[in-house]
Amino acid sequence: MPVDVPCGGSVPCRVVVCRDCCCGSPKVTGLDHGEQTARLAEDAPVRVTDCLDVCDQANVIVVQPSSEGRAAGGRPVWFGLVNDPAATEDIAAWVRAGGPGVAALTDVLDLYAFTPPRRARSAPLRDAG
Repeated sequence: MPVDVPCGGSVPCRVVVCRDCCCGSPKVTGLDHGEQTARLAEDAPVRVTDCLDVCDQANVIVVQPSSEGRAAGGRPVWFGLVNDPAATEDIAAWVRAGGPGVAALTDVLDLYAFTPPRRARSAPLRDAG
């Protein structure tokens, strides 16, 4: 069941899933991309975006901090090469634990985390459409 934002409550982590030229395409094999997005949506609001310009890291998922996480200094965390269900499950568990600024990255998730080039970080995370 998708996560609802409670009225007047804390804004939860948000997940941005890249789905364009490489991410979510047949170029990344062995993964049900729709199932990956649906699984993440069980634990946090998910927004699908156009290309984030880091195609060498496909599939890319960005976890934005909750309001609590942002208040604690949390910043968006970019994950690349998220190409198997176990990695998706690890991200979902981290989001449930609080995500950026609230929960520490696990050793496994640290392997997927990367710092995108400046051009990607400065571009707005836009909706696909």
